[in-house]
Amino acid sequence: MTSNFNHDLTILFQDDYFVAVDKPSGLLVHRSWIAREATEFALQKVRDQIGQRVYPVHRLDRPTSGILLFAKDADTARAMTEIFTSRQIEKVYHAVVRGYIDDGLLDYPLKEELDKIADAQANQDKEAQEAVTEYRCLQRIELPFAVGKRHPTSRYSLVELHPETGRKHQLRRHMSHLRHPIIGDSNHGDGRHNRFFREHFGLNRLMLAATSLRFDHPHTKTAVHIELPLPDDLLKPFQTD
Repeated sequence: MTSNFNHDLTILFQDDYFVAVDKPSGLLVHRSWIAREATEFALQKVRDQIGQRVYPVHRLDRPTSGILLFAKDADTARAMTEIFTSRQIEKVYHAVVRGYIDDGLLDYPLKEELDKIADAQANQDKEAQEAVTEYRCLQRIELPFAVGKRHPTSRYSLVELHPETGRKHQLRRHMSHLRHPIIGDSNHGDGRHNRFFREHFGLNRLMLAATSLRFDHPHTKTAVHIELPLPDDLLKPFQTD
């Protein structure tokens, strides 16, 4: 995945303690040896934009777009880590998935996904961890195209996702478990439908975006709500005009 992010990131929220930006799909949060070809990172871009060091308090996968929050000092970063760990934060994502999905709540523990090299020393037999996701269908569409051989048409849903836990790749793995994989997911998805979205809509990304964060500010004690409108590319398949 190679992209050129030669523009400033959109700042969604900023005060004396935090800065939140809209991370584009394809941009790494910070440098990683797993993606040695990458030359641009959200952490460095935000640091250069605001002229001071920042500390990541959570992560978004490289292909996921949306709200990314940084702290401006180490103490605030630690305070936010505790807020995330104790689930005192509300996160909302939106995604496009294969098929018609209903509303529901999935409580399905996940074994930690380990990298063969980076996690070589980790416990390979660690028990599955609690993972809970609430999901709600917002819109459905049936397209007159056969993707595969079983059906003459193809169905997709726009869903709102509320992860109550924060396991690695939780939303991607949970949607795959429900047989409604997120479009554009190369690891847990359906290659035929991913290819269809690339060829028919020109959409070559994971169709998953972080769209809302709510938490109580650890210093001012006020309620903070950072929100993004749904990205145009997630809405594109549902615009039939």
